[in-house]
Amino acid sequence: MNRELAMASMSGVRGVMNEFQRVLDADELADPGKTLVEVDGEMIALFHIGGEFFALDDVCTHDGGPLADGELVGHTIACPRHGAKFDVRSGGALTMPAVRATRAHRVKLADGGVWVAVGEPPASASIGGAAASSSSAPSTSAATEQSAASVSPSASAETPASTAAPAAPEPQPAAEVSGPLSEERVREMLKDVKDPELFVNIVDLGLIYGVTFTDAEEAGKQRVSVDMTMTSPACPAGPQLIADTKRVVSGHPEVADVEVRIVMDPPWTPERMTDEARDQLGIF
Repeated sequence: MNRELAMASMSGVRGVMNEFQRVLDADELADPGKTLVEVDGEMIALFHIGGEFFALDDVCTHDGGPLADGELVGHTIACPRHGAKFDVRSGGALTMPAVRATRAHRVKLADGGVWVAVGEPPASASIGGAAASSSSAPSTSAATEQSAASVSPSASAETPASTAAPAAPEPQPAAEVSGPLSEERVREMLKDVKDPELFVNIVDLGLIYGVTFTDAEEAGKQRVSVDMTMTSPACPAGPQLIADTKRVVSGHPEVADVEVRIVMDPPWTPERMTDEARDQLGIF
């Protein structure tokens, strides 16, 4: 079963299994550090930061990427696939392309070990919002339960303004379709096609790999082939982006037909985005 299907199947049992289970000795994990543990048959990303432990589903809510394999900086873990960032204390999604929090779990230290309870989130964890609200690192003693998103006045961390999901852009006029047909012209037209979740056009997102032309049977017209990728193989917006691409490019008077070819090699990465897209999504 792939990670996306596993994530969906787990939703039916969440909230049922909430007994603490010992996952490792407290001194086994470096500080700072991260590892992957299994609790009640679920894969959990465990983090050790500043003497405290935090636990999240090992699932990026954008496309199911393994969070335990990502880069940990402070209390932020970045998905290794597309760079979405999450707050390990709450599970809150901090940057695009993720717009939903991942699940956080209760953690406690007892008898020299780290214990995790799956299925019941910490009392103040953000499990449904697009970004973590102001949260803080809890103080922890060796025999005291630790909430993964509890609040401590001495260790508060203010959430940066860039963590909020971007607002939908103002409607823009349709791209000018007059003028000679060229790759540059097609790319300008495709800036009218926006990802329905990210509200960024597919050109600035770096989804367009190439545009080619072949002569059509009708004089003066051409067939256009657009090589497009997706941010993930299972991108739910794929069908809409393909349809919108065909609709927009077909609007040029010199276009006889439009073919959209999905290309996954090389895979998309955040580095393909323009600076404008990065600014809009809060990726720095």
